[in-house]
Amino acid sequence: MKTAIIGLGYVGLPLSIQFAKSGVDVLGMDIDPKKTECLNRGESYIKHIGSTAVSEIVDSGRFEATTDFARVSECEAAIICVPTPLNKNREPDISYVLKSAEAIAPHLKAGSIVVLESTTYPGTTDTELREALESGSGLVAGLDFHLAFSPEREDPGNPDSKVAIIPKVVGGFTPACLEKAIVLYSQAIQTMVPVTTCRAAEATKLTENIFRSVNIALVNELKVIFDAMDIDIWEVINAAKTKPFGFMPFYPGPGLGGHCIPIDPFYLTWKAREFEHNTRFIELAGEINTAMPDYVIGKVSDSLNAQKKSINGSRVLVIGLAYKPNVDDDRESPSYILLEKLQAKGAEVAYYDPHVQVIPMTREHAQWAGTKSITWDKRSLESFDTVVISTSHDAVDYLQLANWCPSIVDTRNAMTGVEVRSGQVIKA
Repeated sequence: MKTAIIGLGYVGLPLSIQFAKSGVDVLGMDIDPKKTECLNRGESYIKHIGSTAVSEIVDSGRFEATTDFARVSECEAAIICVPTPLNKNREPDISYVLKSAEAIAPHLKAGSIVVLESTTYPGTTDTELREALESGSGLVAGLDFHLAFSPEREDPGNPDSKVAIIPKVVGGFTPACLEKAIVLYSQAIQTMVPVTTCRAAEATKLTENIFRSVNIALVNELKVIFDAMDIDIWEVINAAKTKPFGFMPFYPGPGLGGHCIPIDPFYLTWKAREFEHNTRFIELAGEINTAMPDYVIGKVSDSLNAQKKSINGSRVLVIGLAYKPNVDDDRESPSYILLEKLQAKGAEVAYYDPHVQVIPMTREHAQWAGTKSITWDKRSLESFDTVVISTSHDAVDYLQLANWCPSIVDTRNAMTGVEVRSGQVIKA
């Protein structure tokens, strides 16, 4: 099936590459002409996705990028991979999904299939998305065209995360829709995990990310408690994970980042209210994780107090703007919160990130757009009173950091194994 993939970001682009490599003709669609032009030149704009992978599928003739959504009429399948953020009131914003549906609906062919991959609350696919597609096309889901939900399972920056081998959960609006979706994805992905409905597939994705959010909150809470007892949480986790059963390691940090973990649990929280249920466990985890930047700021204060300095007037460097190691993805990064809180307390702040050289425009942190990463050299590093390791990129030379910086607040256990002076590193 010739397939349109709508949204060419961290989910849509890897999926496009995998489908095209598997021999499927792919029409990549995005509203940003800079992205489509870049891809048609055979270049990647996502750091962990090499341009070679893009140029290979372009040269093969299996992939083309476009901003013309009417061209979905050329395709037998359309997969929607667009953002689903929260609005300022922390309510689900599915406007990108619905706008995509409205753009393609007039051009849908009878017998085609539309699949949503964007994370959302149960019921989105078979209600709002279905209604938008039906009203715009005049076709009926389950009768004239097929409809399904299949959650993305991308893990940016993980070299072991391959689209082709990650099992694909698929739920259809009808049994025939499910069968069609399995045929679609089986062209490019090895293992199918069918579930009975779109809602079950939507709930599967939320469960996966809520599981992570709750367990990260647990170790973040333990970190604070163990720190008061002068116990190293990292040592405890490393010892506990030697148990071959009944334990799975999760690691603390300065907060939560990325498009999934800080956001997805609140989709279920919002939807649960419709059924008169409270998600106390999920919301408590959110409170704990949201409070972690304040805990880190407290450690920065301790670091500066040891030098007889206050946060007000001090120069503080945050290392790592991306939300996870070795990628350029800064979505929902707690580093932004750290920068803003430190600045509000009077610190002069800067950041270093080898993967994010210039801060892009974002909805939530527009004031930082255009800010550049500092240059990594002895003179620059020595000018800061303390450094906060927010993201532990492999490209950072932590030995140089130890030699050049008087004080380091380490939220990622990055300085373990590096020779440091007594009292130089504070774990946070």
